[in-house]
Amino acid sequence: MNPLPLPVFEGLVADALDEVPAELMALLDNVVVLVEDRNPEEPELLGLYEGYALTERGWEYGGALPDRIMIYREAICDICETAEDVVEEVTITVVHEIAHHFGIEEDRLHELGWG
Repeated sequence: MNPLPLPVFEGLVADALDEVPAELMALLDNVVVLVEDRNPEEPELLGLYEGYALTERGWEYGGALPDRIMIYREAICDICETAEDVVEEVTITVVHEIAHHFGIEEDRLHELGWG
């Protein structure tokens, strides 16, 4: 599928974030969510969490730059056939990357169906 226009795709990411329970969103501390076209090193990557998971933060964490969650628009659209597929994949990818913030590893996410 051709990539959705950036404003439309950003709206889907915002909608996916709105679906995350408020209790979990309140725990997203020092995190920004960004939309980019592709990861330059891994162009097929759908999303990426860069930072320190809550389970890795200690007393020395203070003053750190925000963690980043990147959602890759073109890569997601590449694997989707319909607009509905894009909506579903954006939600899965957003939840997947947020889970990394909480320290949930890749294998466990796949077991839970969020891979």
